[in-house]
Amino acid sequence: MRIDRASRWMFAPADRIYRALTNPAAVQEWLPPEGARRLVEALEPWAGGAFRMTLIFETPGAKGTRKSSLTTDSVMGEFLALIPNVMVRQRFEFESQDSSVASAMMMTWTLTSAGGVTDVTICANNPPDGINEVDHEVGMASPLANLAKYVEG
Repeated sequence: MRIDRASRWMFAPADRIYRALTNPAAVQEWLPPEGARRLVEALEPWAGGAFRMTLIFETPGAKGTRKSSLTTDSVMGEFLALIPNVMVRQRFEFESQDSSVASAMMMTWTLTSAGGVTDVTICANNPPDGINEVDHEVGMASPLANLAKYVEG
């Protein structure tokens, strides 16, 4: 099984980062990459809780670069497990007519604190075959940078 990873040290305590991962308004603010905005339609941060989000891009992508339409990536899923200030695990899939990107994947955010700084690691287990591994790891680094900016500010 393929596992894509990205991590970043953040100058913030784990509790602040955990709140940013589980608060709908915070997620909507820090998660979108440059040139996009995020619409959080549901975010229920408890085991079994649902989430549904759409990433809306300012400019259309070339065919095959967006998963749901030429200007959107939409995901839906559920929270599988949460350990306050330590871990958030989700299962989700992209809404797409392209079966190469529409399969379920598990995403785990792990927080490891040491003296006021926190290592934040994202692991994507079993990403869809249509998502290139290198592109995915680069893509996961973007929200980590945004999250760092949000929690360190």
